Amino acid sequence: MRTLGVDLAAATKKTAAAVVEWADGGARLTHLDLGVDDAEIVRLFGTCEMTGIDCPVGWPDAFLPFIAGHLTGDAGPVLGYDGIEGRRLLAYRDTDRFVTARTGLIPLSVSADRLAHPAMRCAVIQAKVAAEFGAQARDGSGRLAEVYPAASLKSWGLLARGYKGRGGTEAQRLGELVGALQQAAPWLDLAGHEDLLAGSDDMFDALIASLTARAVALGATLRPDPAHAGPARTEGWIHLPAAGLDGLRQ
Repeated sequence: MRTLGVDLAAATKKTAAAVVEWADGGARLTHLDLGVDDAEIVRLFGTCEMTGIDCPVGWPDAFLPFIAGHLTGDAGPVLGYDGIEGRRLLAYRDTDRFVTARTGLIPLSVSADRLAHPAMRCAVIQAKVAAEFGAQARDGSGRLAEVYPAASLKSWGLLARGYKGRGGTEAQRLGELVGALQQAAPWLDLAGHEDLLAGSDDMFDALIASLTARAVALGATLRPDPAHAGPARTEGWIHLPAAGLDGLRQ
């Protein structure tokens, strides 16, 4: 099996991709790159059985009728989200609330935060994938799944915060995190990419996205129950690992 992880940014120069090959109870990082454009993401998608993308694949269900009502002057849908609780429904998806309840981490809002630009790009990439390989379900039941590296790291007992950025402290933490991952998963061959991973949180997150994609492929993530199934199909669903790193080796 080959899994692809994509750390998607609005700009190509900050977008990273990692491909991991799985065989004989182990795994090897066979491709790692930064500055990845849409065409390369679509190409790599076609070579892998499962892709994990670190970006929202949809918007809150409440957000679209709210915007449509505002556009057409229909006050009903707009007034339905008056007040702070209403705005929370516009800002956060069902899966965001689920992740916060399970992990204590609060995903950025796709409609009211810095994720809006990457999400627009992600929507275009989904359309390009659909044109070439068929539409992919937003709940992760196809070959594309939304992932959240910080939540995956926390689920695996690794440092989930404080390793992003250009400061000396963040760089040190990222280097230590790469070492901690190697200790926790000695069966994972980084193929000489240790320094690249320790020098780029984008590439490191792409690797974690690829490892999480493996968990999705094995059915080892938390799936939406009936109460969450409907929103997951339209808004997307963040896949949280349900087992430790060693479970990825099967």
